[in-house]
Amino acid sequence: MKWLTASKRQPVEPLIQLEHVSVHYRAPSERVATFKEYAIRRLQGKIKHREFLALKDVNLTINQGEVFGLIGHNGAGKSTLLKVVSRVLLPTTGRVVIRGRVAPLLEVGAGFHPELTGHENIFLNGAILGFTRTQMENKFQSILDFSELGEFIDAPMRTYSSGMWARLGFAVATDERPDILIVDEVLAVGDEAFQRKCFARINRFREEGTTILLVAHNMELIQQMCQRAAWLHHGELKSLGEPDEVIQAYRQAQ
Repeated sequence: MKWLTASKRQPVEPLIQLEHVSVHYRAPSERVATFKEYAIRRLQGKIKHREFLALKDVNLTINQGEVFGLIGHNGAGKSTLLKVVSRVLLPTTGRVVIRGRVAPLLEVGAGFHPELTGHENIFLNGAILGFTRTQMENKFQSILDFSELGEFIDAPMRTYSSGMWARLGFAVATDERPDILIVDEVLAVGDEAFQRKCFARINRFREEGTTILLVAHNMELIQQMCQRAAWLHHGELKSLGEPDEVIQAYRQAQ
């Protein structure tokens, strides 16, 4: 199935709709060291696969201006759901409707090349997000100022710490207010001062109507920032509603 991007003339609420969405993976059941070995064993009929559902019949609606939290253990399907909403991954079945521009912060360094400088990666990442070179030239200084990377901006990104990667990724993705902001634990790295700066920008976006989809293992953060939350468990939507209620259900199941 494919994503459906609504026309700008249609109603703007809700911004995100998932209807009976499932994502099906098929992977080798045993580790194969090289592609050559995989190809040979496949030709010999010796490769066995295991199949699993990363998302199972998920139905979810998120409204404009809402801060929505996703919780669950590692491997629960949270990142898969975010990738579907970000148009990085096609659902196997079901329908996804996205209205507006999405700024995804799925992982530290996503879309960056380690051998390129921070300066070069700003333009590379901007192109991935759909901006022209002229637009990125106009945005460059504000991105640099927010990231606080200074002279490091002309160093290869392989020399950056994880916090520096996160600074630049957040600065590029949020320099212009998106309709939908997706944050997947990316703010767990870096110093507290920069995290506060990021949350201040996120709060400003929220006040201006941006829909925010947030994944975090920090339950206090989910309680403080989110109007609603959902608990995913092995790809299934187990609980949906007020953050306190969802977190309580999640904790009781541990």
